Amino acid sequence: MKDFDYLIDGEVYFDAACQSLRPRPVIDAINDYYLKHNSCGERVKYRWGRETDALVEDCRNKVLKYLKLKGRRYNVSFTLNTTYGINLILSQIDTSKFGKIITSDIEHNSPFLATMAMSERTGLPREVIEREPDGSINLAGCDFRKAVVVVNAASNFDGRTLKNLGALNKAVHKAGGILIIDAAQAMAHSAEVLRGIEVDAICFSAHKMYAPSLGVVVWNDSLNEMLLPYWLGGGMVDDVNKDSFLLSSERKDHKYTRFESGLMAWGEIVGLNAALDWLMGVPQKAWQDFHNYYDDLYEFLANSPKVHLVNNEANPTMSFYVEGIDSHLLGEALSRENIMGRTGYFCAHYYLDHILKMPPLMRFSLGLHTKGSDIEKTKKVLSKVLN
Repeated sequence: MKDFDYLIDGEVYFDAACQSLRPRPVIDAINDYYLKHNSCGERVKYRWGRETDALVEDCRNKVLKYLKLKGRRYNVSFTLNTTYGINLILSQIDTSKFGKIITSDIEHNSPFLATMAMSERTGLPREVIEREPDGSINLAGCDFRKAVVVVNAASNFDGRTLKNLGALNKAVHKAGGILIIDAAQAMAHSAEVLRGIEVDAICFSAHKMYAPSLGVVVWNDSLNEMLLPYWLGGGMVDDVNKDSFLLSSERKDHKYTRFESGLMAWGEIVGLNAALDWLMGVPQKAWQDFHNYYDDLYEFLANSPKVHLVNNEANPTMSFYVEGIDSHLLGEALSRENIMGRTGYFCAHYYLDHILKMPPLMRFSLGLHTKGSDIEKTKKVLSKVLN
């Protein structure tokens, strides 16, 4: 795509699951913030601040529009990243209202470790449920009574999605539980699995969806009743006395401050605003080309006898190992050919290492910057390796 014209011919970036590349309009928006209206949002009355405030408010509205959620029930708060957002919520939950914590086996370490820490801290029992090969959850085998459920909407090693998220949401709420979704890997290329489903909270990282490094928490008003105010600081209060304070989030138009302590990353929020515009404006042909590229690479890997794929189907994110070759050495060899992929267990140690018992893997994760020439070059280089 023309918006990635800064890429050097022959350099192949296959690590978009870690962080996506940024298109020109996003880079331009960030530069405009620092060059034209570098200011603190919500704290100043001068013109630069008003420009920043308008773009930040626009971004909050666009996040809800992108997810097809209603602003009268949902709030958008900005944080550092997905991990921070999940921990921020779990550390403040009033555990007297719940009886257990549930996560799944294919989780990134972000929710996996955060739920482990919550269980150790509170004494609530923790369950790790198995996900189906297609990413769904077998609801018949789960007891969600008064459970805090934290699961991903898309895996970070093979992209499988939580296909029955709507049914899961109904089951959890019917049983008196709450549902928190790790959407880090879903927002850019699999957002349809999330849209319009009213879970309690969605945490994601902007840097995986063509925006700067930033975290976002989208949360339902009802979640506020489940929280205790432990994490506090500047920007969150309207008034402070010696031994008491008045939270700004008590005001209808400032609920989002519930998770926004201290100064926000205003330039990064402006960048996310531009990224959302860009993503929602990507032409259908570009999406089709993208699908063809990752489908082509998946078919090549799936039909190579020495390649062992984790994936059950084509996806922009695919993990594999080559029989007889250390994945880290393979990663270094590909790097010498200017093909940049990721090696290891991708912060999913429990599932990939201890459940599947696989050796360290190679991960290719494609993005909208990917070109047909990237796929052809990768197939050519890998063919030499495999032979």
